[in-house]
Amino acid sequence: MYTVFIKFIICAGIIVVAGRRVARYGDVIAEKTGLGGLWVGLILVSVATSLPELFAGVGSILFVKVPDLTVGNLFGANSYNLLNIALLALIYRARTRGRSLLADVSKGELMVAGSSLVPLTIAALGILCAVNGIYAPQIAGVDAFSIAILAAYLGLTYLIFRFEKTEQSIKKEEKLLEEKYGDISLKKAYKGYAIAAVAIIASGIWLSYIGDEISRSLALEQSFTGSLFLGLATTLPEITVSIAALLIGAREIAIANMFGSNLFNMAILFIDDALYREAPLFRAVSSEHILTACIVMVMTTIVIIAMAIKPKVKPIPSQGWNGFWYIPALVIIFCVGTYINFIK
Repeated sequence: MYTVFIKFIICAGIIVVAGRRVARYGDVIAEKTGLGGLWVGLILVSVATSLPELFAGVGSILFVKVPDLTVGNLFGANSYNLLNIALLALIYRARTRGRSLLADVSKGELMVAGSSLVPLTIAALGILCAVNGIYAPQIAGVDAFSIAILAAYLGLTYLIFRFEKTEQSIKKEEKLLEEKYGDISLKKAYKGYAIAAVAIIASGIWLSYIGDEISRSLALEQSFTGSLFLGLATTLPEITVSIAALLIGAREIAIANMFGSNLFNMAILFIDDALYREAPLFRAVSSEHILTACIVMVMTTIVIIAMAIKPKVKPIPSQGWNGFWYIPALVIIFCVGTYINFIK
């Protein structure tokens, strides 16, 4: 039994090491291409850090044939990403002498956070309808809800791309962009990014087997195992990359990576649905995932509210923890949701 947890730790370690390299090379690519940190964090970095979720899901569908494991992993990973925002806020507070991470966000970051709710809501509705016997039409064996999720992801990322392109043009005209990586070529950045991505892919496939083994060893429900164990391991790249991004001053990449990952994770449901041939994906999974989806919705809403109200926090000596209400809120909701999932 202990062997499987050793495997889990080794696999998680590989993901952490590979994920950290993505932050630096992602920031280099953002600078060299002129795409901006928000767009690079949303697409290039978040997709790379979400590869464990993608390939753990593919492995669960094709090899293990356990759809509950992959769906639990995706919803669980999203809840961990939101919990990680609390950790990022603490780190940012320490580095900026008391400022709130969510008080400093741009309109683009708020737009990304709000967008992440759309495919999540569609996925929750898909499961809710299926468990109540309301079946959506299928196209080539893929549920209409899965197609709607993919369409929402593509449409929202395009809108964000157009917004960020306009913002970068304004910054360029006002000469607000600075060069930080004159010694690193774009070719080297792409190469480093690709090597790290391959390591994450391999670890993600391995995780699908480890998750199923943990589930059988502990006699736990696969939906709970996916949400807890796989969700933790597969979000290690996100938090590692985002912490590294904060440390090098790439705050936009740190935030966009988290919410971009949550967006991409829901798009993975389309891929899983297309690969799972036993039945439409939403009809084959447990209703317990609805609870996890609702928890993610509530946590996302908390972050959006904290972004929108923009509290003005003074340095630590004069105002302490005022304006950081969202940190304990995120932790409490996450813990309560995990406990409810465990006892069900």
